[in-house]
Amino acid sequence: MESYAIRMAESIDTSRNFSLVGVSLGGMICTEIATFLNPEKVLLISSAKARNELPFSYRFQHYIPIYAMVPRGILKAGARIAQPLFEPDRKSHQAVFIAMLKAKDKTFMKRSIRMIVNWQRTEYPATIVHIHGDNDHTLPLRLVKADRIVKNGSHMMTLTRAQDVSAILNDLLK
Repeated sequence: MESYAIRMAESIDTSRNFSLVGVSLGGMICTEIATFLNPEKVLLISSAKARNELPFSYRFQHYIPIYAMVPRGILKAGARIAQPLFEPDRKSHQAVFIAMLKAKDKTFMKRSIRMIVNWQRTEYPATIVHIHGDNDHTLPLRLVKADRIVKNGSHMMTLTRAQDVSAILNDLLK
């Protein structure tokens, strides 16, 4: 994840003040970028700041990489079946969830899983503000230290609780 963050950071204009906002894996990448660039603020949404905020199922696969044994196509098909089953907002936005899962590139999906399960970050910059939903089944609230909690917010709360998330972002970025 660190090398991916370095590549992503190359497109950031650091000649003036900037902030980073990342959702899910994007938040983890923002955490990495914040360790070698100097953003004013780092806002994470439905994400993790360090390895200890990941569920056991991810941390376990660092030692026994089950995901690596599964072909990319089957991994993607499995996600299309499993994610809607576990996501609490699946019924209210079913068409969007299906479209998002269909659009996921199976190679990038597998690389993303590899980055997450092998992520070793234990410390993070104090500039991070963590926004998390109390109904996130992917990265449960009980595992993260959130600064702002969105009531009934799931892992997809940027879609399903957009007004709440937007209000928090507007407040933090004033």
